[in-house]
Amino acid sequence: MLLDYLRRLETHRDGRKIVHLHLSLLRPGNRREQHLRTAAGSFENLIAAMDAQVFALKSADMFIIYKDTAQPHVETAVQQVRYLFDDDPLIAEEDNSEQKFASWHDAGDDFDAVLETVQNMVSADKKRKTEVRSRMDSRAALKAKQEQGEPLTPRVLARVETALSRADLSNLVRRQFICRVDSSMVPEQMFSELFISIKDLRETMLPDVNLVANRWLFQHLTTTLDLRMLSMLTKTDGVSLSGDISFNINVATVLSPEFQNFDNNITAGRRGAMIIELQKEDIFCDLNSYVFAREFVQEKGYKVCLDGLTVETIGIIDRERLGADIAKLIWHTDLVDGGEELHAKIRNIVKRGGPDRLILCRCDNRESIDFGRSMGINMFQGRYVENLIAEDGRRREMLRLKRRIEQDSDDAAMGEGSYADE
Repeated sequence: MLLDYLRRLETHRDGRKIVHLHLSLLRPGNRREQHLRTAAGSFENLIAAMDAQVFALKSADMFIIYKDTAQPHVETAVQQVRYLFDDDPLIAEEDNSEQKFASWHDAGDDFDAVLETVQNMVSADKKRKTEVRSRMDSRAALKAKQEQGEPLTPRVLARVETALSRADLSNLVRRQFICRVDSSMVPEQMFSELFISIKDLRETMLPDVNLVANRWLFQHLTTTLDLRMLSMLTKTDGVSLSGDISFNINVATVLSPEFQNFDNNITAGRRGAMIIELQKEDIFCDLNSYVFAREFVQEKGYKVCLDGLTVETIGIIDRERLGADIAKLIWHTDLVDGGEELHAKIRNIVKRGGPDRLILCRCDNRESIDFGRSMGINMFQGRYVENLIAEDGRRREMLRLKRRIEQDSDDAAMGEGSYADE
Protein backbone atom coordinates (compact mmCIF):
# COMPACT_ATOMS: atom_id res chain seq x y z
CA MET A 1 0.00 0.00 0.00
CA LEU A 2 2.87 2.36 0.81
CA LEU A 3 4.57 1.67 -2.52
CA ASP A 4 1.32 2.20 -4.40
CA TYR A 5 0.69 5.47 -2.53
CA LEU A 6 4.20 6.74 -3.36
CA ARG A 7 3.73 6.00 -7.05
CA ARG A 8 0.49 7.96 -7.08
CA LEU A 9 2.16 10.74 -5.09
CA GLU A 10 4.90 11.15 -7.69
CA THR A 11 2.85 13.47 -9.90
CA HIS A 12 1.82 15.80 -7.07
CA ARG A 13 4.58 15.53 -4.51
CA ASP A 14 5.16 19.25 -4.06
CA GLY A 15 4.11 20.48 -0.63
CA ARG A 16 4.50 17.00 0.87
CA LYS A 17 6.97 15.72 3.38
CA ILE A 18 7.84 12.25 4.66
CA VAL A 19 9.16 11.03 7.99
CA HIS A 20 10.43 7.49 8.38
CA LEU A 21 10.40 6.16 11.97
CA HIS A 22 12.94 3.32 12.31
CA LEU A 23 11.00 1.45 15.01
CA SER A 24 12.36 -1.88 13.73
CA LEU A 25 15.66 -0.90 15.40
CA LEU A 26 14.05 -0.80 18.84
CA ARG A 27 14.68 -3.62 21.30
CA PRO A 28 12.21 -6.50 20.89
CA GLY A 29 10.57 -5.64 24.21
CA ASN A 30 9.69 -2.20 22.87
CA ARG A 31 8.25 -3.54 19.63
CA ARG A 32 5.24 -5.23 21.16
CA GLU A 33 1.91 -4.74 19.45
CA GLN A 34 0.51 -2.47 22.16
CA HIS A 35 3.55 -0.16 21.90
CA LEU A 36 3.23 0.12 18.13
CA ARG A 37 -0.51 0.80 18.39
CA THR A 38 0.20 3.61 20.84
CA ALA A 39 2.85 5.05 18.52
CA ALA A 40 0.46 5.01 15.57
CA GLY A 41 -2.24 6.58 17.75
CA SER A 42 -0.07 9.70 18.14
CA PHE A 43 -0.94 10.61 14.54
CA GLU A 44 -4.72 10.08 14.75
CA ASN A 45 -5.60 13.78 14.81
CA LEU A 46 -3.47 14.41 11.72
CA ILE A 47 -5.14 11.55 9.90
CA ALA A 48 -8.60 12.77 10.91
CA ALA A 49 -7.76 16.27 9.62
CA MET A 50 -6.65 14.77 6.29
CA ASP A 51 -3.19 16.23 6.87
CA ALA A 52 -1.28 12.94 6.95
CA GLN A 53 -1.24 9.27 5.95
CA VAL A 54 0.42 6.74 8.25
CA PHE A 55 1.79 3.39 7.04
CA ALA A 56 2.75 0.89 9.75
CA LEU A 57 4.90 -1.88 8.26
CA LYS A 58 5.22 -5.46 9.50
CA SER A 59 8.85 -4.72 10.35
CA ALA A 60 7.52 -2.12 12.91
CA ASP A 61 8.82 0.83 10.87
CA MET A 62 6.40 3.69 10.15
CA PHE A 63 6.16 6.10 7.23
CA ILE A 64 4.17 9.29 7.74
CA ILE A 65 3.46 11.24 4.56
CA TYR A 66 2.02 14.66 5.38
CA LYS A 67 1.35 18.18 4.12
CA ASP A 68 4.18 20.61 4.85
CA THR A 69 1.69 22.90 6.58
CA ALA A 70 1.29 20.23 9.30
CA GLN A 71 5.02 20.15 10.08
CA PRO A 72 4.72 21.44 13.70
CA HIS A 73 1.97 18.94 14.53
CA VAL A 74 3.95 16.07 13.00
CA GLU A 75 7.08 17.06 14.94
CA THR A 76 5.02 17.10 18.15
CA ALA A 77 3.60 13.64 17.39
CA VAL A 78 7.05 12.25 16.57
CA GLN A 79 8.35 13.70 19.84
CA GLN A 80 5.55 11.92 21.71
CA VAL A 81 6.64 8.64 20.12
CA ARG A 82 10.24 9.35 21.14
CA TYR A 83 9.12 9.83 24.75
CA LEU A 84 7.34 6.48 24.54
CA PHE A 85 10.66 4.74 23.86
CA ASP A 86 13.10 7.14 25.53
CA ASP A 87 14.79 4.35 27.52
CA ASP A 88 15.62 2.37 24.38
CA PRO A 89 19.28 2.44 23.23
CA LEU A 90 18.12 3.61 19.79
CA ILE A 91 17.08 6.93 21.37
CA ALA A 92 19.27 7.05 24.46
CA GLU A 93 22.45 6.54 22.39
CA GLU A 94 21.30 8.27 19.20
CA ASP A 95 23.84 11.13 19.44
CA ASN A 96 26.75 8.67 19.35
CA SER A 97 25.30 6.25 16.81
CA GLU A 98 24.79 6.13 13.06
CA GLN A 99 21.33 4.64 13.64
CA LYS A 100 18.65 7.31 13.85
CA PHE A 101 15.18 7.15 15.33
CA ALA A 102 13.66 9.22 12.51
CA SER A 103 14.61 10.24 8.97
CA TRP A 104 13.02 13.40 7.58
CA HIS A 105 12.51 13.93 3.84
CA ASP A 106 11.07 16.48 1.49
CA ALA A 107 8.94 14.62 -1.06
CA GLY A 108 9.98 17.02 -3.80
CA ASP A 109 13.74 16.72 -3.23
CA ASP A 110 14.15 13.20 -1.83
CA PHE A 111 11.34 11.38 -3.59
CA ASP A 112 13.55 9.03 -5.63
CA ALA A 113 15.60 8.05 -2.58
CA VAL A 114 12.47 7.33 -0.51
CA LEU A 115 10.92 5.38 -3.39
CA GLU A 116 14.08 3.26 -3.74
CA THR A 117 14.12 2.60 0.02
CA VAL A 118 10.51 1.40 -0.03
CA GLN A 119 11.07 -0.69 -3.17
CA ASN A 120 14.04 -2.38 -1.47
CA MET A 121 11.83 -3.06 1.57
CA VAL A 122 9.18 -4.64 -0.63
CA SER A 123 11.79 -6.76 -2.42
CA ALA A 124 13.32 -7.85 0.90
CA ASP A 125 9.87 -8.74 2.24
CA LYS A 126 9.04 -10.81 -0.84
CA LYS A 127 12.39 -12.57 -0.57
CA ARG A 128 11.79 -13.27 3.13
CA LYS A 129 8.32 -14.64 2.43
CA THR A 130 9.69 -16.85 -0.35
CA GLU A 131 12.42 -18.17 1.96
CA VAL A 132 9.96 -18.77 4.79
CA ARG A 133 7.57 -20.54 2.44
CA SER A 134 10.44 -22.59 1.06
CA ARG A 135 11.55 -23.55 4.58
CA MET A 136 7.99 -24.43 5.54
CA ASP A 137 7.59 -26.49 2.37
CA SER A 138 10.91 -28.23 3.08
CA ARG A 139 9.90 -28.92 6.67
CA ALA A 140 6.49 -30.17 5.57
CA ALA A 141 8.10 -32.39 2.94
CA LEU A 142 10.61 -33.71 5.48
CA LYS A 143 7.87 -34.33 8.03
CA ALA A 144 5.73 -36.09 5.43
CA LYS A 145 8.72 -38.16 4.38
CA GLN A 146 9.44 -39.04 7.99
CA GLU A 147 5.80 -39.96 8.58
CA GLN A 148 5.67 -42.01 5.42
CA GLY A 149 9.16 -43.36 5.91
CA GLU A 150 11.38 -45.34 3.64
CA PRO A 151 9.36 -48.19 2.11
CA LEU A 152 10.01 -51.60 3.62
CA THR A 153 11.85 -53.42 0.84
CA PRO A 154 13.73 -56.74 1.07
CA ARG A 155 17.01 -54.80 1.33
CA VAL A 156 15.62 -52.54 4.08
CA LEU A 157 14.10 -55.57 5.82
CA ALA A 158 17.50 -57.25 5.96
CA ARG A 159 18.96 -54.10 7.53
CA VAL A 160 16.08 -53.92 10.02
CA GLU A 161 16.46 -57.55 11.04
CA THR A 162 20.20 -57.08 11.55
CA ALA A 163 19.49 -54.12 13.83
CA LEU A 164 16.86 -56.09 15.75
CA SER A 165 19.19 -59.03 16.28
CA ARG A 166 21.61 -56.76 18.16
CA ALA A 167 19.19 -54.56 20.08
CA ASP A 168 17.80 -54.99 23.57
CA LEU A 169 14.03 -54.87 22.99
CA SER A 170 12.97 -55.46 26.60
CA ASN A 171 12.30 -51.74 27.09
CA LEU A 172 9.91 -51.85 24.10
CA VAL A 173 7.73 -54.60 25.57
CA ARG A 174 4.36 -53.27 26.66
CA ARG A 175 1.70 -54.86 28.85
CA GLN A 176 -2.02 -54.27 28.47
CA PHE A 177 -4.61 -55.91 30.70
CA ILE A 178 -7.76 -57.75 29.69
CA CYS A 179 -10.43 -57.16 32.32
CA ARG A 180 -13.95 -57.99 33.27
CA VAL A 181 -15.80 -54.69 33.73
CA ASP A 182 -18.98 -54.55 35.79
CA SER A 183 -21.91 -52.13 35.53
CA SER A 184 -20.13 -49.71 37.90
CA MET A 185 -17.10 -49.56 35.57
CA VAL A 186 -14.92 -51.39 38.09
CA PRO A 187 -12.30 -53.56 36.30
CA GLU A 188 -11.21 -57.03 37.37
CA GLN A 189 -7.89 -58.04 35.81
CA MET A 190 -8.05 -61.48 34.16
CA PHE A 191 -4.78 -61.63 32.21
CA SER A 192 -2.41 -59.32 30.37
CA GLU A 193 -1.10 -59.20 26.82
CA LEU A 194 2.62 -58.67 26.26
CA PHE A 195 3.65 -57.11 22.94
CA ILE A 196 6.48 -55.22 21.33
CA SER A 197 5.31 -51.72 20.46
CA ILE A 198 5.83 -51.25 16.71
CA LYS A 199 5.36 -47.49 17.10
CA ASP A 200 8.04 -47.23 19.79
CA LEU A 201 10.30 -49.61 17.85
CA ARG A 202 10.19 -47.35 14.82
CA GLU A 203 10.64 -44.12 16.81
CA THR A 204 13.62 -45.39 18.80
CA MET A 205 15.41 -47.54 16.22
CA LEU A 206 14.10 -46.94 12.70
CA PRO A 207 12.48 -43.49 12.41
CA ASP A 208 13.06 -43.36 8.64
CA VAL A 209 11.41 -46.70 7.82
CA ASN A 210 7.71 -47.31 7.29
CA LEU A 211 7.48 -50.79 8.77
CA VAL A 212 3.92 -51.47 7.60
CA ALA A 213 4.28 -50.19 4.02
CA ASN A 214 4.41 -53.76 2.67
CA ARG A 215 2.09 -56.14 4.49
CA TRP A 216 3.90 -59.36 3.53
CA LEU A 217 7.36 -58.05 4.33
CA PHE A 218 5.98 -56.74 7.61
CA GLN A 219 4.58 -60.22 8.27
CA HIS A 220 8.11 -61.57 7.79
CA LEU A 221 9.42 -58.92 10.17
CA THR A 222 6.91 -59.94 12.84
CA THR A 223 8.39 -63.45 12.72
CA THR A 224 11.72 -61.94 13.77
CA LEU A 225 9.97 -60.03 16.54
CA ASP A 226 8.24 -63.27 17.61
CA LEU A 227 11.60 -64.95 18.10
CA ARG A 228 12.90 -62.04 20.14
CA MET A 229 9.75 -62.13 22.30
CA LEU A 230 10.13 -65.88 22.88
CA SER A 231 13.77 -65.33 23.81
CA MET A 232 12.83 -62.65 26.34
CA LEU A 233 10.04 -64.78 27.80
CA THR A 234 12.46 -67.67 28.15
CA LYS A 235 15.05 -65.57 29.98
CA THR A 236 12.42 -63.66 32.03
CA ASP A 237 15.12 -61.24 33.15
CA GLY A 238 13.74 -58.27 31.23
CA VAL A 239 10.05 -59.24 31.06
CA SER A 240 7.82 -60.10 34.00
CA LEU A 241 5.84 -63.33 33.62
CA SER A 242 3.59 -62.66 36.62
CA GLY A 243 -0.04 -63.67 36.22
CA ASP A 244 -1.75 -65.15 33.17
CA ILE A 245 -0.34 -63.66 29.97
CA SER A 246 -0.98 -63.69 26.24
CA PHE A 247 1.36 -62.88 23.38
CA ASN A 248 0.81 -62.55 19.64
CA ILE A 249 2.95 -64.71 17.36
CA ASN A 250 2.74 -66.22 13.88
CA VAL A 251 1.71 -69.77 13.01
CA ALA A 252 5.16 -70.29 11.46
CA THR A 253 6.75 -69.32 14.77
CA VAL A 254 4.67 -71.87 16.67
CA LEU A 255 6.08 -74.55 14.36
CA SER A 256 9.68 -73.31 14.65
CA PRO A 257 12.57 -74.83 16.66
CA GLU A 258 12.70 -71.60 18.66
CA PHE A 259 9.18 -72.20 19.99
CA GLN A 260 10.14 -75.79 20.83
CA ASN A 261 13.07 -74.44 22.82
CA PHE A 262 10.76 -71.95 24.53
CA ASP A 263 8.30 -74.72 25.38
CA ASN A 264 11.07 -76.87 26.81
CA ASN A 265 11.92 -74.11 29.27
CA ILE A 266 8.32 -73.58 30.46
CA THR A 267 6.82 -75.69 33.24
CA ALA A 268 3.62 -77.59 32.57
CA GLY A 269 1.73 -75.44 35.06
CA ARG A 270 2.96 -72.26 33.41
CA ARG A 271 1.70 -73.33 29.98
CA GLY A 272 -1.86 -73.30 31.30
CA ALA A 273 -1.46 -69.61 32.17
CA MET A 274 -0.38 -68.64 28.65
CA ILE A 275 -2.56 -67.67 25.71
CA ILE A 276 -1.13 -67.66 22.19
CA GLU A 277 -2.79 -65.04 19.97
CA LEU A 278 -2.91 -65.72 16.23
CA GLN A 279 -4.05 -63.19 13.61
CA LYS A 280 -6.94 -64.21 11.35
CA GLU A 281 -4.94 -63.31 8.18
CA ASP A 282 -2.12 -65.60 9.30
CA ILE A 283 -4.56 -68.40 10.05
CA PHE A 284 -6.27 -68.33 6.66
CA CYS A 285 -2.96 -67.92 4.81
CA ASP A 286 -2.29 -71.60 5.56
CA LEU A 287 -5.23 -73.23 7.30
CA ASN A 288 -3.62 -76.69 7.49
CA SER A 289 -0.56 -75.30 9.26
CA TYR A 290 -2.83 -73.44 11.68
CA VAL A 291 -4.79 -76.58 12.56
CA PHE A 292 -1.57 -78.50 13.19
CA ALA A 293 -0.10 -75.65 15.28
CA ARG A 294 -3.31 -75.16 17.26
CA GLU A 295 -3.59 -78.85 18.13
CA PHE A 296 0.09 -78.92 19.10
CA VAL A 297 -0.06 -76.01 21.56
CA GLN A 298 -3.46 -76.93 23.00
CA GLU A 299 -2.21 -80.43 23.68
CA LYS A 300 0.71 -78.85 25.55
CA GLY A 301 -1.74 -76.86 27.70
CA TYR A 302 -1.66 -73.43 26.05
CA LYS A 303 -4.85 -71.62 25.07
CA VAL A 304 -5.34 -70.17 21.58
CA CYS A 305 -6.89 -66.77 20.85
CA LEU A 306 -8.25 -65.82 17.43
CA ASP A 307 -7.19 -62.18 17.08
CA GLY A 308 -8.36 -59.43 14.71
CA LEU A 309 -12.10 -60.01 14.20
CA THR A 310 -13.86 -56.91 12.88
CA VAL A 311 -17.39 -55.69 12.25
CA GLU A 312 -17.09 -57.21 8.75
CA THR A 313 -15.79 -60.63 9.84
CA ILE A 314 -17.44 -61.30 13.20
CA GLY A 315 -20.43 -62.88 11.50
CA ILE A 316 -18.53 -65.12 9.08
CA ILE A 317 -15.45 -66.37 10.98
CA ASP A 318 -16.45 -69.00 13.51
CA ARG A 319 -14.15 -69.27 16.52
CA GLU A 320 -15.57 -72.62 17.55
CA ARG A 321 -15.09 -74.22 14.12
CA LEU A 322 -11.49 -72.97 14.12
CA GLY A 323 -10.99 -74.55 17.53
CA ALA A 324 -9.78 -71.38 19.23
CA ASP A 325 -10.42 -70.94 22.93
CA ILE A 326 -10.99 -67.17 22.80
CA ALA A 327 -11.56 -64.53 20.11
CA LYS A 328 -10.89 -60.81 20.00
CA LEU A 329 -13.28 -58.38 18.34
CA ILE A 330 -11.86 -54.94 17.46
CA TRP A 331 -14.06 -52.12 18.72
CA HIS A 332 -15.42 -49.68 16.15
CA THR A 333 -18.42 -47.36 16.19
CA ASP A 334 -19.69 -49.26 13.14
CA LEU A 335 -20.57 -52.06 15.58
CA VAL A 336 -23.13 -49.77 17.18
CA ASP A 337 -24.50 -48.69 13.80
CA GLY A 338 -24.52 -52.22 12.39
CA GLY A 339 -28.21 -52.75 13.02
CA GLU A 340 -30.20 -55.36 14.87
CA GLU A 341 -29.14 -58.22 12.58
CA LEU A 342 -25.47 -57.74 13.45
CA HIS A 343 -26.29 -57.24 17.14
CA ALA A 344 -28.31 -60.45 17.16
CA LYS A 345 -25.35 -62.33 15.65
CA ILE A 346 -22.97 -61.00 18.32
CA ARG A 347 -25.40 -61.82 21.13
CA ASN A 348 -25.79 -65.33 19.73
CA ILE A 349 -22.00 -65.80 19.51
CA VAL A 350 -21.60 -64.69 23.14
CA LYS A 351 -24.52 -66.81 24.34
CA ARG A 352 -23.25 -69.89 22.52
CA GLY A 353 -19.63 -69.61 23.71
CA GLY A 354 -20.03 -67.78 27.00
CA PRO A 355 -19.32 -64.17 28.04
CA ASP A 356 -15.59 -64.82 28.60
CA ARG A 357 -14.91 -66.30 25.16
CA LEU A 358 -15.14 -63.00 23.29
CA ILE A 359 -12.96 -60.00 24.15
CA LEU A 360 -13.78 -56.53 22.88
CA CYS A 361 -10.37 -54.92 22.30
CA ARG A 362 -9.06 -51.43 21.42
CA CYS A 363 -11.72 -49.91 23.66
CA ASP A 364 -10.95 -46.18 23.83
CA ASN A 365 -14.14 -44.77 25.37
CA ARG A 366 -17.10 -45.51 27.62
CA GLU A 367 -19.31 -46.21 24.61
CA SER A 368 -17.27 -49.32 23.75
CA ILE A 369 -17.79 -50.81 27.23
CA ASP A 370 -21.50 -49.99 27.26
CA PHE A 371 -21.96 -51.57 23.84
CA GLY A 372 -20.01 -54.69 24.77
CA ARG A 373 -21.99 -55.19 27.95
CA SER A 374 -25.26 -54.74 26.02
CA MET A 375 -24.11 -57.62 23.78
CA GLY A 376 -23.32 -59.80 26.83
CA ILE A 377 -19.53 -59.38 26.54
CA ASN A 378 -17.69 -59.30 29.88
CA MET A 379 -14.05 -59.00 28.78
CA PHE A 380 -12.47 -55.76 27.54
CA GLN A 381 -9.06 -54.41 26.55
CA GLY A 382 -7.81 -50.98 25.51
CA ARG A 383 -6.81 -47.49 26.64
CA TYR A 384 -10.13 -46.84 28.36
CA VAL A 385 -9.75 -50.05 30.35
CA GLU A 386 -6.23 -48.97 31.35
CA ASN A 387 -7.72 -45.70 32.60
CA LEU A 388 -10.31 -47.63 34.62
CA ILE A 389 -7.51 -49.69 36.18
CA ALA A 390 -5.62 -46.53 37.11
CA GLU A 391 -8.75 -44.96 38.62
CA ASP A 392 -9.52 -48.13 40.55
CA GLY A 393 -5.95 -48.18 41.85
CA ARG A 394 -6.22 -44.57 43.04
CA ARG A 395 -9.56 -45.32 44.68
CA ARG A 396 -8.14 -48.35 46.52
CA GLU A 397 -5.09 -46.35 47.60
CA MET A 398 -7.33 -43.62 49.02
CA LEU A 399 -9.32 -46.22 50.96
CA ARG A 400 -6.10 -47.74 52.36
CA LEU A 401 -4.88 -44.28 53.33
CA LYS A 402 -8.21 -43.49 55.00
CA ARG A 403 -8.11 -46.74 57.00
CA ARG A 404 -4.51 -46.05 58.03
CA ILE A 405 -5.43 -42.57 59.24
CA GLU A 406 -8.42 -43.95 61.15
CA GLN A 407 -6.24 -46.68 62.66
CA ASP A 408 -3.59 -44.14 63.69
CA SER A 409 -6.32 -41.99 65.27
CA ASP A 410 -7.69 -44.98 67.20
CA ASP A 411 -4.19 -45.94 68.37
CA ALA A 412 -3.53 -42.37 69.50
CA ALA A 413 -6.83 -42.25 71.41
CA MET A 414 -6.05 -45.54 73.16
CA GLY A 415 -2.61 -44.27 74.06
CA GLU A 416 -4.02 -41.09 75.59
CA GLY A 417 -6.57 -43.13 77.59
CA SER A 418 -3.83 -45.37 79.01
CA TYR A 419 -1.74 -42.38 79.99
CA ALA A 420 -4.73 -40.82 81.79
CA ASP A 421 -5.41 -44.04 83.68
CA GLU A 422 -1.84 -44.08 84.91
